[in-house]
Amino acid sequence: MERHQVAIYLLAIVVAGLGGLLLPGAAVLDVAIEPVLGLLLFATFLGVPFGTLGPALRDGRFLLALLLLNFVLVPVVVGVLSRFVAADRAVLVGVLLVLLAPCIDYVIVFAGLAGAAAERLLAAAPLLMLAQAALLPAYLWLFVGPDVADVVAAGPFLHALLVLVVLPLVAAVLVQLAARRGRAGRMVMEVAAAAMVPLMAATLAVVVASQVAGIAGGRLATLLAVVPVYVAFLVVMAPLGAVVARVAGLDAPAARALVFSGATRNSLVVLPLALALPEAYAVAALVVVTQMLVELVGMVAYVRLVPRLVPLTRR
Repeated sequence: MERHQVAIYLLAIVVAGLGGLLLPGAAVLDVAIEPVLGLLLFATFLGVPFGTLGPALRDGRFLLALLLLNFVLVPVVVGVLSRFVAADRAVLVGVLLVLLAPCIDYVIVFAGLAGAAAERLLAAAPLLMLAQAALLPAYLWLFVGPDVADVVAAGPFLHALLVLVVLPLVAAVLVQLAARRGRAGRMVMEVAAAAMVPLMAATLAVVVASQVAGIAGGRLATLLAVVPVYVAFLVVMAPLGAVVARVAGLDAPAARALVFSGATRNSLVVLPLALALPEAYAVAALVVVTQMLVELVGMVAYVRLVPRLVPLTRR
């Protein structure tokens, strides 16, 4: 499954898309997004070697470049690109929610396929999630206006942080501690490792099946208008990430990891936040799902192009 995981993910999206269009009750699957995503992140965090994180977290050059790219340069790029959809406030909120949040899950998969230092992204995942939870409200205030607090309440952010980050992270640490002392913990880790690809496929399937009817409905023209923004973001972020990596003096695997981190966004994690918005902003969730679909196609291209952009022979 790991060898063919990209094909499995694309197949899951296609099948789920057809099911969501043909089955009238598929939209109720949105209640399953949070549980399946929590399981996925638990399995992801189980792959973080917490006992040996010291060297990874002491890699100050990589972490500084990661934070600079995602929380200083990306907001500048997003600030420019989002002006093209600023006329529709609900669409703008959706675009900002997803593009300002760096990915912490399937970026590890695609980065690994491209020969990047996926373990560094895995170690930095909790840091990235905590940073975006702290900074995203400030960026929304900056780009949307001070009244955004009336739309995006703090409750869903705190809920998502607790359910999708803190609980899976604590559970993963406890399981790793148990694995050192007994077979039960090791069995959980083995099962979770084997379930990574099915969990990712299930998460993508649930998201697409529950939301595709809205995408194919009367909002299609609105959603097609944001596709060029997402494509432009992918096009800009590849060379920008490579430049930051070169300035930081990173080796090729770390540089590739940086490029993937700057380009991939946290659509799966911010989707529950978008779904919690008021009814007038319902299109924001569809805007987030649209970004995920565009990005997955873009990641297939990135797997082939990033190794050429950052060859292993570079210093």
